[in-house]
Amino acid sequence: MGCGRLGIYLPREVPAATAERYELAIRRRASGEPVQQIMGWEEFRGLRLTVTADVLIPRPETEVLVDRALELLPSTDALARVVDVGTGSGAIACALASERRRIAVLAIDTSITAARVARENCRSLGVGGRVRVVAGDVLSCVRPASVDLVVSNPPYLSDAMLEAAPREVRAHEPTGALLGGLDGLAILRRLVVQASRILKSGAPLIVETAGASQVDAVAALFEDAGYVDVRRQPDLAGVLRFVSGHRSRVPSVGVVEPAGAGQRIERTP
Repeated sequence: MGCGRLGIYLPREVPAATAERYELAIRRRASGEPVQQIMGWEEFRGLRLTVTADVLIPRPETEVLVDRALELLPSTDALARVVDVGTGSGAIACALASERRRIAVLAIDTSITAARVARENCRSLGVGGRVRVVAGDVLSCVRPASVDLVVSNPPYLSDAMLEAAPREVRAHEPTGALLGGLDGLAILRRLVVQASRILKSGAPLIVETAGASQVDAVAALFEDAGYVDVRRQPDLAGVLRFVSGHRSRVPSVGVVEPAGAGQRIERTP
């Protein structure tokens, strides 16, 4: 309404156009549309990010993923090269670039519309010079053994999980950013193998999962792909939600890229 919180309670004449916008916002919310989409933004680690119906709304749990990712980055002054797979709104990429000066982030998403939102957020937050947003194949464009960290909040909901999700989520957030196949692991199976190709020897991969019901299965994917020091880490509520592991310094033997690995991974934080 163009005023502070106190102004809402003070007698004032509200312009007709403002009243119409306010009533429209109420109707949109009553229909189940998320508040963040109505306002057009969400705060993430102190950053105001533009959000639209084309991207997943950034969650508080993913703020913890950024913490864990920063902890995994080398502590040297050398430039850290990071790949954010399924960048969506660019929340993770923008946060990393805002909090770590010596960093170059490649933010990838198969959704062209999501990539546009991510680019706009990078520009408005002043990190466009250190974050490159690419709409296209997941990791096929990245040089082998060249990356210091791969981070991802991929689609990980199973069919059953998506069906049980709140209607607000199912009806208003992009299914491609949520659904990870029948068991929720289809995207993650490909990602853990593809990431091992581009990571430097000993470099880490960290991902977000659906939590307690999925974290052990994801950790097993890491181990099967030859990652070492595989760890399950908690979110703000103490739920084990994140899995990290380091590319082995010894090449893995017998790891076969899953069928469909050449397909594109979509995530639209």
